[in-house]
Amino acid sequence: MTYVVTAPCHGCKYTDCVVVCPKDCFHEGEQMLYIDPEECIDCDQCVHECPVEAIFPDWQVPPQWQEFIRLNAEMVPLCPPIIERKEPLARDGA
Repeated sequence: MTYVVTAPCHGCKYTDCVVVCPKDCFHEGEQMLYIDPEECIDCDQCVHECPVEAIFPDWQVPPQWQEFIRLNAEMVPLCPPIIERKEPLARDGA
């Protein structure tokens, strides 16, 4: 099992989850974060830190967001690791 970042992260990129990850398995894309499925140890810490509820165990990803399982795995090698908190992206109306 691994954890997966899904659609609610797109366009916001809160990084509270990053600082609690004991394995530094988050990677930063332009619009969202991704979790390295090879490095994730299923500790569950990131889930509780995500203010937009974007992180799920791979077996609980909602049906409409199943493609994010593959997307996380594909994007990790293309995006740099992130280990420090950053300001989230500005959202429309925020």
